[in-house]
Amino acid sequence: MNYQETLHWLYNQLPMYQLQGASAYKKDLTNVHLLAEYLGHPEQKLRCIHVAGTNGKGSTSHLLASVLKEAGLKVGLYTSPHLTDFRERIKIISNANPEQAWEEIPEAFVCDFVNQHRSFFEAQDMSFFEMTVGLAFDYFVKEQVDIAIIEVGMGGRLDATNIITPLVSIITNIGLDHTQFLGNTLAAIAGEKAGIIKPSIPIVIGEYTPETLPVFISKAKSCFAEIHLASDLISSTYPSDLLGDYQVHNKKTVMQTIAVLNENKTLAVTPKQLQTGMANVIKNTGFQGRWQQLKEQPKVIADTAHNKNGLEIVMRQIRKEKFDQLHLVLGVVNDKDLKEVLPLFPKNAIYYFCKPNIPRGLEATTLQSEAQLFGLNGQVYSSVSEAYEAALKNAAPTDFVYVGGSTFVVAEIL
Repeated sequence: MNYQETLHWLYNQLPMYQLQGASAYKKDLTNVHLLAEYLGHPEQKLRCIHVAGTNGKGSTSHLLASVLKEAGLKVGLYTSPHLTDFRERIKIISNANPEQAWEEIPEAFVCDFVNQHRSFFEAQDMSFFEMTVGLAFDYFVKEQVDIAIIEVGMGGRLDATNIITPLVSIITNIGLDHTQFLGNTLAAIAGEKAGIIKPSIPIVIGEYTPETLPVFISKAKSCFAEIHLASDLISSTYPSDLLGDYQVHNKKTVMQTIAVLNENKTLAVTPKQLQTGMANVIKNTGFQGRWQQLKEQPKVIADTAHNKNGLEIVMRQIRKEKFDQLHLVLGVVNDKDLKEVLPLFPKNAIYYFCKPNIPRGLEATTLQSEAQLFGLNGQVYSSVSEAYEAALKNAAPTDFVYVGGSTFVVAEIL
Protein backbone atom coordinates (compact mmCIF):
# COMPACT_ATOMS: atom_id res chain seq x y z
CA MET A 1 0.00 0.00 0.00
CA ASN A 2 1.18 3.53 -0.75
CA TYR A 3 0.72 6.36 1.79
CA GLN A 4 -2.82 7.33 0.74
CA GLU A 5 -3.92 3.68 0.68
CA THR A 6 -2.33 3.15 4.10
CA LEU A 7 -4.22 6.13 5.54
CA HIS A 8 -7.44 4.88 3.98
CA TRP A 9 -6.91 1.51 5.66
CA LEU A 10 -6.09 3.13 9.01
CA TYR A 11 -9.16 5.40 8.97
CA ASN A 12 -11.56 2.73 7.72
CA GLN A 13 -10.34 -0.48 9.35
CA LEU A 14 -9.25 0.67 12.81
CA PRO A 15 -11.84 2.22 15.18
CA MET A 16 -11.01 5.94 15.37
CA TYR A 17 -12.47 8.16 18.12
CA GLN A 18 -12.24 11.39 16.08
CA LEU A 19 -14.50 9.88 13.42
CA GLN A 20 -16.67 7.38 15.30
CA GLY A 21 -16.77 8.59 18.89
CA ALA A 22 -17.63 6.19 21.73
CA SER A 23 -17.37 2.95 19.73
CA ALA A 24 -13.61 3.51 19.27
CA TYR A 25 -12.88 4.06 22.98
CA LYS A 26 -11.08 1.18 24.73
CA LYS A 27 -11.77 0.78 28.45
CA ASP A 28 -8.49 -0.85 29.47
CA LEU A 29 -4.81 -1.11 28.52
CA THR A 30 -4.79 -4.80 27.53
CA ASN A 31 -4.39 -4.10 23.83
CA VAL A 32 -1.60 -1.57 24.17
CA HIS A 33 0.34 -3.86 26.55
CA LEU A 34 0.06 -6.65 23.94
CA LEU A 35 1.23 -4.26 21.24
CA ALA A 36 4.19 -3.05 23.34
CA GLU A 37 5.26 -6.63 23.99
CA TYR A 38 4.88 -7.52 20.31
CA LEU A 39 7.07 -4.52 19.30
CA GLY A 40 9.78 -5.39 21.87
CA HIS A 41 8.75 -2.79 24.48
CA PRO A 42 9.92 0.40 22.75
CA GLU A 43 8.36 2.45 25.56
CA GLN A 44 11.00 1.09 27.96
CA LYS A 45 13.81 2.39 25.74
CA LEU A 46 12.65 6.02 25.79
CA ARG A 47 13.14 8.92 28.22
CA CYS A 48 9.72 10.58 28.27
CA ILE A 49 7.68 13.49 29.56
CA HIS A 50 3.96 12.66 29.87
CA VAL A 51 1.39 15.44 29.34
CA ALA A 52 -2.31 15.11 30.34
CA GLY A 53 -5.10 17.63 30.95
CA THR A 54 -8.37 18.91 29.52
CA ASN A 55 -6.98 21.93 27.66
CA GLY A 56 -3.45 23.05 26.82
CA LYS A 57 -1.87 19.61 26.36
CA GLY A 58 -0.87 20.33 22.76
CA SER A 59 0.47 23.81 23.48
CA THR A 60 2.40 22.60 26.54
CA SER A 61 3.89 19.71 24.57
CA HIS A 62 4.99 21.97 21.70
CA LEU A 63 6.39 24.61 24.09
CA LEU A 64 8.42 21.90 25.84
CA ALA A 65 9.66 20.46 22.54
CA SER A 66 10.80 23.90 21.38
CA VAL A 67 12.65 24.60 24.64
CA LEU A 68 14.37 21.19 24.69
CA LYS A 69 15.38 21.60 21.05
CA GLU A 70 17.04 24.91 22.01
CA ALA A 71 18.87 22.98 24.74
CA GLY A 72 20.42 20.86 21.97
CA LEU A 73 18.27 17.74 22.37
CA LYS A 74 16.75 15.58 19.65
CA VAL A 75 13.08 15.59 20.70
CA GLY A 76 10.35 13.15 19.72
CA LEU A 77 6.90 14.76 19.88
CA TYR A 78 3.69 12.70 19.92
CA THR A 79 0.39 14.66 19.91
CA SER A 80 -3.19 14.27 18.68
CA PRO A 81 -5.40 14.88 16.81
CA HIS A 82 -3.81 16.13 13.60
CA LEU A 83 -5.15 19.11 11.66
CA THR A 84 -4.25 18.45 8.02
CA ASP A 85 -2.09 15.31 7.79
CA PHE A 86 -1.75 12.21 9.97
CA ARG A 87 2.05 12.66 10.14
CA GLU A 88 1.66 15.83 12.27
CA ARG A 89 1.04 13.50 15.22
CA ILE A 90 4.62 12.16 15.20
CA LYS A 91 7.47 14.64 14.79
CA ILE A 92 11.14 15.02 15.56
CA ILE A 93 12.39 18.47 16.57
CA SER A 94 16.14 19.02 16.56
CA ASN A 95 19.01 21.23 15.43
CA ALA A 96 20.01 18.77 12.67
CA ASN A 97 18.52 20.83 9.81
CA PRO A 98 19.21 24.59 10.09
CA GLU A 99 16.44 25.34 7.56
CA GLN A 100 13.62 23.52 9.36
CA ALA A 101 13.82 22.31 12.95
CA TRP A 102 10.81 19.98 12.79
CA GLU A 103 10.31 16.91 10.68
CA GLU A 104 7.20 14.75 10.47
CA ILE A 105 7.47 10.96 10.42
CA PRO A 106 8.23 9.92 6.80
CA GLU A 107 5.36 8.51 4.72
CA ALA A 108 7.52 5.46 3.96
CA PHE A 109 7.94 4.66 7.68
CA VAL A 110 4.16 4.82 8.23
CA CYS A 111 3.53 2.54 5.23
CA ASP A 112 6.20 0.02 6.21
CA PHE A 113 5.03 -0.12 9.84
CA VAL A 114 1.39 -0.69 8.90
CA ASN A 115 2.16 -3.20 6.14
CA GLN A 116 4.50 -5.16 8.39
CA HIS A 117 2.15 -5.35 11.39
CA ARG A 118 -1.28 -5.13 9.77
CA SER A 119 -2.29 -8.74 10.49
CA PHE A 120 -1.46 -8.25 14.22
CA PHE A 121 -3.58 -5.07 14.38
CA GLU A 122 -6.51 -6.88 12.78
CA ALA A 123 -6.17 -9.99 14.94
CA GLN A 124 -6.07 -7.95 18.19
CA ASP A 125 -8.81 -5.48 17.13
CA MET A 126 -6.45 -2.55 17.75
CA SER A 127 -7.90 0.96 17.77
CA PHE A 128 -6.46 3.68 15.54
CA PHE A 129 -5.05 5.45 18.60
CA GLU A 130 -3.40 2.33 20.04
CA MET A 131 -1.73 1.63 16.71
CA THR A 132 -0.53 5.23 16.46
CA VAL A 133 1.00 5.10 19.95
CA GLY A 134 2.90 1.94 18.98
CA LEU A 135 4.04 3.57 15.75
CA ALA A 136 5.31 6.67 17.60
CA PHE A 137 7.24 4.68 20.21
CA ASP A 138 8.78 2.42 17.55
CA TYR A 139 9.80 5.41 15.40
CA PHE A 140 11.32 7.38 18.30
CA VAL A 141 13.41 4.37 19.38
CA LYS A 142 14.66 3.80 15.82
CA GLU A 143 15.49 7.52 15.50
CA GLN A 144 17.31 7.44 18.88
CA VAL A 145 15.65 10.58 20.24
CA ASP A 146 17.14 12.05 23.42
CA ILE A 147 13.70 12.61 24.90
CA ALA A 148 10.08 11.97 23.86
CA ILE A 149 7.18 14.24 24.81
CA ILE A 150 4.03 12.13 24.89
CA GLU A 151 0.62 13.79 24.93
CA VAL A 152 -2.28 11.82 26.41
CA GLY A 153 -5.22 11.27 24.04
CA MET A 154 -8.11 11.29 26.52
CA GLY A 155 -8.20 10.96 30.29
CA GLY A 156 -5.00 9.39 31.56
CA ARG A 157 -5.54 6.28 33.66
CA LEU A 158 -6.81 4.19 30.73
CA ASP A 159 -5.11 6.10 27.91
CA ALA A 160 -2.94 4.02 25.55
CA THR A 161 0.05 6.28 26.31
CA ASN A 162 -0.09 5.36 30.01
CA ILE A 163 2.39 2.49 29.70
CA ILE A 164 5.42 4.79 29.92
CA THR A 165 7.44 5.62 33.01
CA PRO A 166 8.32 9.28 32.42
CA LEU A 167 10.95 11.57 33.92
CA VAL A 168 8.12 13.91 34.93
CA SER A 169 4.33 13.88 34.51
CA ILE A 170 2.23 16.97 33.74
CA ILE A 171 -1.48 17.69 34.19
CA THR A 172 -2.31 21.06 32.61
CA ASN A 173 -5.84 21.61 34.00
CA ILE A 174 -9.24 19.97 34.44
CA GLY A 175 -12.48 20.95 32.73
CA LEU A 176 -15.79 19.24 31.91
CA ASP A 177 -15.05 17.48 28.62
CA HIS A 178 -15.58 13.87 27.45
CA THR A 179 -17.88 13.48 30.47
CA GLN A 180 -19.45 10.30 29.02
CA PHE A 181 -16.07 8.57 29.49
CA LEU A 182 -14.33 10.43 32.32
CA GLY A 183 -17.14 11.37 34.72
CA ASN A 184 -19.37 14.42 35.06
CA THR A 185 -17.64 16.20 37.96
CA LEU A 186 -14.28 17.95 38.06
CA ALA A 187 -13.15 15.62 40.85
CA ALA A 188 -14.04 12.50 38.83
CA ILE A 189 -12.23 13.79 35.74
CA ALA A 190 -9.23 14.79 37.88
CA GLY A 191 -9.17 11.21 39.18
CA GLU A 192 -8.90 9.87 35.62
CA LYS A 193 -6.20 12.37 34.62
CA ALA A 194 -4.30 11.68 37.88
CA GLY A 195 -3.96 8.11 36.65
CA ILE A 196 -0.72 9.18 34.94
CA ILE A 197 0.91 9.94 38.33
CA LYS A 198 3.53 7.20 38.86
CA PRO A 199 5.43 6.03 41.97
CA SER A 200 8.26 8.43 42.84
CA ILE A 201 7.91 10.39 39.55
CA PRO A 202 7.45 14.16 40.05
CA ILE A 203 4.11 15.61 38.90
CA VAL A 204 3.60 19.21 37.72
CA ILE A 205 0.05 20.60 37.94
CA GLY A 206 -0.63 23.59 35.67
CA GLU A 207 -3.91 24.84 37.14
CA TYR A 208 -6.12 23.49 39.91
CA THR A 209 -9.47 24.21 41.53
CA PRO A 210 -10.82 23.51 45.05
CA GLU A 211 -12.39 20.30 43.64
CA THR A 212 -9.31 18.99 41.79
CA LEU A 213 -6.44 19.85 44.15
CA PRO A 214 -7.33 17.28 46.87
CA VAL A 215 -7.54 14.57 44.17
CA PHE A 216 -4.04 15.42 42.89
CA ILE A 217 -2.54 15.66 46.39
CA SER A 218 -4.07 12.34 47.47
CA LYS A 219 -2.84 10.48 44.39
CA ALA A 220 0.65 12.04 44.60
CA LYS A 221 0.90 11.09 48.29
CA SER A 222 -0.11 7.49 47.64
CA CYS A 223 2.58 7.30 44.92
CA PHE A 224 5.25 9.14 46.98
CA ALA A 225 5.41 11.55 44.03
CA GLU A 226 6.63 15.12 44.55
CA ILE A 227 3.85 17.53 43.50
CA HIS A 228 4.61 20.97 42.02
CA LEU A 229 1.82 23.54 41.54
CA ALA A 230 3.04 25.70 38.65
CA SER A 231 0.44 28.44 39.12
CA ASP A 232 1.69 29.01 42.69
CA LEU A 233 5.40 28.64 41.98
CA ILE A 234 5.89 30.65 38.76
CA SER A 235 5.04 34.34 38.88
CA SER A 236 6.26 35.64 35.50
CA THR A 237 6.83 34.10 32.08
CA TYR A 238 8.75 34.79 28.89
CA PRO A 239 7.06 36.08 25.70
CA SER A 240 5.99 33.47 23.14
CA ASP A 241 4.86 33.37 19.51
CA LEU A 242 1.79 31.48 20.81
CA LEU A 243 -0.45 34.52 21.31
CA GLY A 244 -3.59 33.17 22.98
CA ASP A 245 -4.25 34.62 26.45
CA TYR A 246 -4.59 31.03 27.76
CA GLN A 247 -0.91 30.36 26.94
CA VAL A 248 0.19 32.08 30.17
CA HIS A 249 -0.83 28.95 32.13
CA ASN A 250 0.91 26.62 29.67
CA LYS A 251 4.10 28.70 29.85
CA LYS A 252 4.09 28.54 33.66
CA THR A 253 3.61 24.77 33.45
CA VAL A 254 6.57 24.41 31.10
CA MET A 255 8.79 26.66 33.21
CA GLN A 256 8.02 24.62 36.33
CA THR A 257 8.65 21.36 34.44
CA ILE A 258 12.05 22.60 33.28
CA ALA A 259 12.83 23.71 36.85
CA VAL A 260 12.03 20.17 38.11
CA LEU A 261 14.20 18.54 35.42
CA ASN A 262 17.07 20.95 36.12
CA GLU A 263 16.74 20.44 39.88
CA ASN A 264 16.84 16.66 39.51
CA LYS A 265 19.85 17.04 37.21
CA THR A 266 17.91 15.03 34.61
CA LEU A 267 18.49 17.79 32.05
CA ALA A 268 20.35 21.07 31.93
CA VAL A 269 18.36 23.91 30.35
CA THR A 270 19.63 27.48 30.67
CA PRO A 271 17.34 30.53 31.12
CA LYS A 272 18.43 31.71 27.65
CA GLN A 273 17.43 28.37 26.06
CA LEU A 274 14.09 28.51 27.89
CA GLN A 275 13.46 32.06 26.66
CA THR A 276 14.46 31.31 23.04
CA GLY A 277 12.42 28.11 22.97
CA MET A 278 9.28 29.88 24.17
CA ALA A 279 9.72 32.67 21.63
CA ASN A 280 10.01 30.29 18.65
CA VAL A 281 7.46 27.52 19.16
CA ILE A 282 5.78 27.83 15.76
CA LYS A 283 9.10 28.09 13.91
CA ASN A 284 10.64 25.19 15.86
CA THR A 285 7.69 22.77 15.85
CA GLY A 286 5.26 23.77 13.06
CA PHE A 287 2.44 24.17 15.61
CA GLN A 288 -0.87 25.46 14.22
CA GLY A 289 -4.44 26.31 15.18
CA ARG A 290 -3.96 28.16 18.48
CA TRP A 291 -5.15 31.80 18.18
CA GLN A 292 -3.66 31.64 14.68
CA GLN A 293 -4.03 34.76 12.54
CA LEU A 294 -4.94 33.87 8.96
CA LYS A 295 -5.60 37.37 7.55
CA GLU A 296 -5.04 40.98 8.52
CA GLN A 297 -7.92 42.93 6.92
CA PRO A 298 -10.35 41.76 8.08
CA LYS A 299 -8.46 40.21 10.96
CA VAL A 300 -9.14 36.45 10.91
CA ILE A 301 -8.34 34.23 13.90
CA ALA A 302 -8.71 30.44 13.98
CA ASP A 303 -8.59 28.58 17.29
CA THR A 304 -9.24 24.96 18.22
CA ALA A 305 -10.84 25.73 21.64
CA HIS A 306 -13.91 23.49 21.81
CA ASN A 307 -15.04 23.12 25.43
CA LYS A 308 -16.33 25.50 28.10
CA ASN A 309 -12.98 26.22 29.76
CA GLY A 310 -11.14 26.86 26.50
CA LEU A 311 -13.91 28.89 24.88
CA GLU A 312 -14.41 31.15 27.94
CA ILE A 313 -10.82 32.40 27.63
CA VAL A 314 -11.00 32.78 23.84
CA MET A 315 -14.28 34.75 24.01
CA ARG A 316 -12.70 37.06 26.61
CA GLN A 317 -9.78 37.64 24.25
CA ILE A 318 -12.14 38.44 21.36
CA ARG A 319 -13.84 41.08 23.54
CA LYS A 320 -10.45 42.83 23.90
CA GLU A 321 -10.12 43.20 20.12
CA LYS A 322 -11.12 46.42 18.32
CA PHE A 323 -13.52 45.85 15.40
CA ASP A 324 -16.76 47.15 13.88
CA GLN A 325 -18.56 43.82 13.40
CA LEU A 326 -17.82 40.29 14.62
CA HIS A 327 -18.34 37.30 12.30
CA LEU A 328 -18.22 33.74 13.70
CA VAL A 329 -17.74 30.66 11.53
CA LEU A 330 -19.00 27.97 13.90
CA GLY A 331 -19.24 24.19 13.76
CA VAL A 332 -19.19 21.50 16.46
CA VAL A 333 -19.23 17.71 16.92
CA ASN A 334 -22.45 15.92 17.82
CA ASP A 335 -21.49 14.92 21.38
CA LYS A 336 -20.85 18.53 22.44
CA ASP A 337 -22.97 19.81 25.36
CA LEU A 338 -24.40 22.88 23.61
CA LYS A 339 -26.09 24.20 26.78
CA GLU A 340 -22.59 24.50 28.26
CA VAL A 341 -20.88 26.26 25.35
CA LEU A 342 -23.47 28.31 23.43
CA PRO A 343 -24.11 30.79 26.30
CA LEU A 344 -20.42 31.76 26.06
CA PHE A 345 -20.78 33.19 22.54
CA PRO A 346 -21.66 36.87 21.95
CA LYS A 347 -25.19 37.75 20.74
CA ASN A 348 -24.06 40.77 18.69
CA ALA A 349 -22.19 38.68 16.10
CA ILE A 350 -23.18 37.34 12.68
CA TYR A 351 -23.00 33.52 12.68
CA TYR A 352 -22.08 31.22 9.83
CA PHE A 353 -23.20 27.75 10.94
CA CYS A 354 -21.53 24.73 9.34
CA LYS A 355 -20.86 21.03 9.90
CA PRO A 356 -17.28 19.70 10.14
CA ASN A 357 -16.77 17.12 7.41
CA ILE A 358 -16.56 14.05 9.68
CA PRO A 359 -19.23 11.50 10.74
CA ARG A 360 -19.29 13.04 14.24
CA GLY A 361 -20.05 16.52 12.89
CA LEU A 362 -23.32 18.08 14.15
CA GLU A 363 -25.74 19.09 11.38
CA ALA A 364 -25.52 22.83 10.79
CA THR A 365 -29.34 23.21 10.88
CA THR A 366 -29.40 21.60 14.35
CA LEU A 367 -26.63 23.93 15.54
CA GLN A 368 -28.50 26.94 14.12
CA SER A 369 -31.77 26.07 15.88
CA GLU A 370 -29.99 25.38 19.20
CA ALA A 371 -28.01 28.62 18.86
CA GLN A 372 -31.20 30.65 18.26
CA LEU A 373 -32.41 29.61 21.73
CA PHE A 374 -29.43 31.60 23.10
CA GLY A 375 -29.98 34.62 20.83
CA LEU A 376 -27.25 33.67 18.34
CA ASN A 377 -28.41 34.26 14.76
CA GLY A 378 -27.01 33.49 11.35
CA GLN A 379 -27.24 31.40 8.19
CA VAL A 380 -26.54 27.74 7.56
CA TYR A 381 -23.86 26.76 5.01
CA SER A 382 -23.28 23.43 3.30
CA SER A 383 -19.59 23.22 4.27
CA VAL A 384 -16.97 24.86 6.47
CA SER A 385 -15.22 26.39 3.45
CA GLU A 386 -18.50 27.85 2.13
CA ALA A 387 -19.22 29.39 5.55
CA TYR A 388 -15.69 30.81 5.71
CA GLU A 389 -15.91 32.28 2.19
CA ALA A 390 -19.23 33.90 3.05
CA ALA A 391 -17.78 35.43 6.22
CA LEU A 392 -14.81 36.86 4.28
CA LYS A 393 -17.14 38.23 1.60
CA ASN A 394 -19.44 39.92 4.14
CA ALA A 395 -16.71 41.27 6.44
CA ALA A 396 -15.41 44.81 6.03
CA PRO A 397 -11.64 45.39 6.45
CA THR A 398 -12.34 46.77 9.96
CA ASP A 399 -14.31 43.67 11.02
CA PHE A 400 -13.13 40.57 12.93
CA VAL A 401 -13.68 36.98 11.78
CA TYR A 402 -13.35 34.04 14.19
CA VAL A 403 -13.24 30.44 13.00
CA GLY A 404 -13.76 27.70 15.59
CA GLY A 405 -16.01 25.56 17.76
CA SER A 406 -14.14 22.39 16.85
CA THR A 407 -10.62 21.24 15.97
CA PHE A 408 -12.12 19.84 12.77
CA VAL A 409 -13.52 23.22 11.65
CA VAL A 410 -10.07 24.78 12.01
CA ALA A 411 -8.48 21.81 10.23
CA GLU A 412 -10.68 22.34 7.16
CA ILE A 413 -9.71 26.01 6.90
CA LEU A 414 -6.00 25.34 7.36
